[in-house]
Amino acid sequence: MPKEIFGSNYRFLERTKLLSFEEIERIARLCVVRGVKKIRVTGGEPLVRREVERLVEMLAGISGLEDLSLTTNGVVLTRRKARVLKDAGLGRITISLDSLDDATFKAINDVNFPAQRVLQAIDNAAAAGFSPVKINMVVKRGLNEQSVLPMARYFRDTGHIVRFIEYMDVGNTNGWRLDDIVSASEIIETINAEYPIEPATPNYRGEVAKRWRYRDGTGEIGIIASVTQPFCGTCTRARLSADGSLYTCLFATKGHDIRSLLRGGASDEYVAQVIGSIWSRRSDRYSERRASETVALPKIEMSYIGG
Repeated sequence: MPKEIFGSNYRFLERTKLLSFEEIERIARLCVVRGVKKIRVTGGEPLVRREVERLVEMLAGISGLEDLSLTTNGVVLTRRKARVLKDAGLGRITISLDSLDDATFKAINDVNFPAQRVLQAIDNAAAAGFSPVKINMVVKRGLNEQSVLPMARYFRDTGHIVRFIEYMDVGNTNGWRLDDIVSASEIIETINAEYPIEPATPNYRGEVAKRWRYRDGTGEIGIIASVTQPFCGTCTRARLSADGSLYTCLFATKGHDIRSLLRGGASDEYVAQVIGSIWSRRSDRYSERRASETVALPKIEMSYIGG
């Protein structure tokens, strides 16, 4: 979250406006009733939420949920925290790391912590039993495209999976420009030139990362190409914000208030019906529209809506 925008005097949400763990679990359970099979705890940074492992335990206990994961920047993912999350029922973990070069990484994270701290978090996750750990790298031209090959090289035979992500125009504060994009095809060409790769079969329908495996059998990478190869037509994801708004697109301009239903005494049946109705009426096609026209709409920030 940029310091020049979210400085020390910025007024964040009052705690009373945030969903309690019990409210999050209730909405999640009703989504599972409507067919959701996977849930990801994300942010912002989810590990700054006090006792987030209690939420993980509550979500893991939902009957019918098949997959529970979490995305973190790794800064506070100690070995103990990783073990606590694993014991609470977390199935998978993804850690963000945009470069192995300290100068580049510090310029990106803007809080002066080194890449080694994130590498230690990856080791902590692996030691706790998370395998493979997925590593997300957002690639931006002029900033860290030179880090693509070192990242591929470093993690190639570790059993972990690096996912290279095209720089996206989520929200309105990141100064996004089309010229900043390092396309999926460029990333693939860069890696393939040194380590030959080939397409791999998707794990499931709607998987956002296209899988590529090294031809020598030393692992795989993922490519998320939301800008140059939109996948709106197969998107199966909804997002619930910390204050109870439901969004049907990462690039949404507005959400649907679920918190007021819960606090207004609505029954489980009614809330589930509303959620189903919101999903069935969705018509989000931002990435496809972006590819064909200039789209200038106010959008929800990534720190608010999650990845």
